[in-house]
Amino acid sequence: MQPIFDFFFEQYYGYRNLFIVLEVIAVIFGFLSVWFSKQENILVYPTGIISTLIFVYLLWQWSLLGDMMINAYYFSMSIYGWYIWTRKVDAIHFTPVTIMTKREHLNSVFLFLGTLLFVFGVYIYFDKWTDWTAYVDTFTTAIFFVGMYLMAKKKLENWIFWIIGDLISVPLYFHKGLTLTSLQYFLFTIIAFYGYFAWKKSLNKNLQTA
Repeated sequence: MQPIFDFFFEQYYGYRNLFIVLEVIAVIFGFLSVWFSKQENILVYPTGIISTLIFVYLLWQWSLLGDMMINAYYFSMSIYGWYIWTRKVDAIHFTPVTIMTKREHLNSVFLFLGTLLFVFGVYIYFDKWTDWTAYVDTFTTAIFFVGMYLMAKKKLENWIFWIIGDLISVPLYFHKGLTLTSLQYFLFTIIAFYGYFAWKKSLNKNLQTA
């Protein structure tokens, strides 16, 4: 039993207790945020804001600049998404789940490429191209930027980007020694699958009543 425990949590032996506690809190609120997103519950944003603020601090400490910027971006997009999700499209209905328009497909491509270039430049500026994880971090950052943009606009396709990014992040964070965060992304992947089908059901319902 001890060898298994050491395999998953040995990296925490050298961590400050504050970092461990903060990571646990951030993981819990991150999990709640994704769960509320699946339910189309506005609490996705206040819980997400708490999680992202903590992760911005932790990821800076761990030199994962791409993911740090993801969480800083999440924070700003959470404020925007909070507004979009609570905006009424008529007297009684709030913003519904929809699919991407051609313009949003184009915006997503530009956002993805722009994020790649920006994060690449940040890693060069801080001289952080010291490990292969930096390249993976840059790629997942671009994926998550698009996913958050589409989630804020309540587009069904946001879940596809979350699924891809989460699947990549599970081994990435485990390799970096962040077992709890790796577990978080594993749970995120499962919820994202359920979220996609839940939102698809909501979309079909909206189309039938339109």
